[in-house]
Amino acid sequence: MTFPDNFTWGVATSSYQIEGAVSEDGRSPSIWDTFSATPGKVVNGDTGAVACDHYHRWQEDLELLSDLGVGAYRFSTAWPRILPHGYGTVNTKGLDFYDQLVDGLLERGITPFLTLYHWDLPQVLEDAGGWRNPDISEIFCEYAHVVAERLGERVKAYATMNEPWCIAALGHEIGEHAPGYRDRMLALQAAHNVLLAHGKALPVLRESASSSQHGIVLNFTPTYPASDKDDDIDAARLLDGWLNRWYLDPIMRGQYPQDMWEGYSEMYGDDMLELGSQDLAIISRPIDFLGVNYYTRAVVAYDPTLPFPAAKLPSAGELSSGQIDDSATFTGMGWEVYPDGLYDLLTRLGSIDNMPPLFITENGAAFADELEPSPAGITVKDGARVDYFEKHFDAVHRAMQAGVNIRGYFAWSFLDNFEWSFGYDKRFGLYYVDYPTQARIPKTSAHWYREFLHR
Repeated sequence: MTFPDNFTWGVATSSYQIEGAVSEDGRSPSIWDTFSATPGKVVNGDTGAVACDHYHRWQEDLELLSDLGVGAYRFSTAWPRILPHGYGTVNTKGLDFYDQLVDGLLERGITPFLTLYHWDLPQVLEDAGGWRNPDISEIFCEYAHVVAERLGERVKAYATMNEPWCIAALGHEIGEHAPGYRDRMLALQAAHNVLLAHGKALPVLRESASSSQHGIVLNFTPTYPASDKDDDIDAARLLDGWLNRWYLDPIMRGQYPQDMWEGYSEMYGDDMLELGSQDLAIISRPIDFLGVNYYTRAVVAYDPTLPFPAAKLPSAGELSSGQIDDSATFTGMGWEVYPDGLYDLLTRLGSIDNMPPLFITENGAAFADELEPSPAGITVKDGARVDYFEKHFDAVHRAMQAGVNIRGYFAWSFLDNFEWSFGYDKRFGLYYVDYPTQARIPKTSAHWYREFLHR
């Protein structure tokens, strides 16, 4: 595989997953502080209170990035660290942290890619309605302005949001993420307000950082019918609407997908989501890049017992002679390793009119690492992760050969970290984190990635 010399290679993290220091230097609680402290919400009762202690160890971590040889680092700022009340008074110490982080990256020749919102909403804003509050989009713009005004064009790329589907569906419909609601209508309201906040923030960001790139990061799960039956094909299309098109279409086409809108309207009648006259025009403002997060696909079968969109995700056993067979491998999350899904997704996105350049902003896998004693201390072997990356790099390369404009790839993740509702039970990192000592140990995958980048 040969990639262009200007192709961006990096790694990614997020603030709540690595920073810790949740009550230091003026930071206020976030919804994830509240959620993870609620019994039964997170595996083993884990929280992000300490996480990887990146807030205190950031210089050590930047040295690891420099040694790894990546050209870029994707990270997120913590809203409650910068604006503890959600808006209004700026917490200078919090903003100083990211200021020095950006300078530290640039001093090492590493390009900063910043995500403004990676799920740690200030709890004080959640208490006022959170992402269901119609005022939240304007409040988000103030936050965007404060960050971009301080960090400016030193940051090459600003992403407004990370994975609106997770914010809306996991946080408000399924309840597996903060704030933990289980109400689809709340999820629809939250999704629309997230997208609206994205659109409103774009001109704010461009005013403070005009030469930077500005976009959004969406997570995609390509859907495949379990058979060639019409019901399964329709079910896959509708699940694609729920997972993917509900977020992509407003941004790229200026409209919600008609089939999904009609289905929801039939369910909710007069209670259906109401749109402002300019909402879709705001949401579909041009972006400079689209961040693509991909982990796996969904194989979909029709299930008439389920409400709209009626579909289920069959297990490997149920499809042993179908789309998923006995040769399939699965990550520690139970997700099928399916690199062709990334190729299919990228070529699909590349076929959309006016699609901006793409960055794969997250791609990676959780596996059970093998720890072995060695003369240097501990060796961490993760050959399955190396295999995962190799196959997905190949998928990216094939998509580029097919003409898709892909500018970069960020491996998820730089460090093992707090994996949301899974706590510290799942490890995605290139570097193993021994949480009691906070030692960072490069895994086989880190050595492999370093060699790949230096070849």
